[in-house]
Amino acid sequence: MPIVIGAKPESDFSDPIGMMGDCHKRIVRFLGVLVQLAMRPAAGPLCAEERNLLATSLRYFREAAPKHTADEEESLFPRLRCLASGEIDAVLSRLDSLEQDHECADRVHAEIDRLGHVWLAHGQLQQRDAERLRELTGELDALYRHHIGVEDREVFPLAANVLSPADRKAVGAEMAARRGLGGAVRPNSFQAETSWNLRA
Repeated sequence: MPIVIGAKPESDFSDPIGMMGDCHKRIVRFLGVLVQLAMRPAAGPLCAEERNLLATSLRYFREAAPKHTADEEESLFPRLRCLASGEIDAVLSRLDSLEQDHECADRVHAEIDRLGHVWLAHGQLQQRDAERLRELTGELDALYRHHIGVEDREVFPLAANVLSPADRKAVGAEMAARRGLGGAVRPNSFQAETSWNLRA
C-alpha cells in the first residue's frame, strides 16, 4: 500500500506478534479490494488498474496469506497451548474455533481465486458467477471481521504478555524461515516498499 507519512513502522521478526497484527492490516486492505470489485453492478471489463488490483489481491491470498496462517497454527498457537492455565484458558478455548475459521477461509479463497482468474482471462463474468463472487467476498468479509477481532483483542495481547523472550525469538525465527529469510531482519530490508506489499 502507499506509504503514509507519520504511519507506525511495521514490526520486524524481533516482534513476531506485531508482525502478525501488521499482516491483519494487509488482509483487510486486500480483502477490501476484492469486495469493492465484486460489488460492481456488472462484472464486466476491467481497466488496467482494476486488473492489477484484482491480480495482486488474488496473489496475496494465494501466496502470502497462507504463511500468516502457518505462523499462527504452527508457531504461535502450539506455544500458547503449552502454557495452559486457569488464567488464560478462556482465550485458549478460542484457538480451535480460529483454526476452523482458517479452514473455512481457505475453501472460500479457493473459489474466489478461481472466479477471479476467470474474470482476468475472459474480461468479464457471467451473471451467475458475478453473483457468486459477491456472495463469497461478503462471507469472507464477515468471517475476517470476527476472526481478526478475536485475535487482535484477545489472542495477540495474551501472547505478548505470556510468551517468554525465548519463545518470541523462536516464533520470529520460524516466521523468517517460512519467508526464506534468516534472523530478525526489518521487513523493508528484504522487499522494497511498493504500492502493493505482498509480504505476509
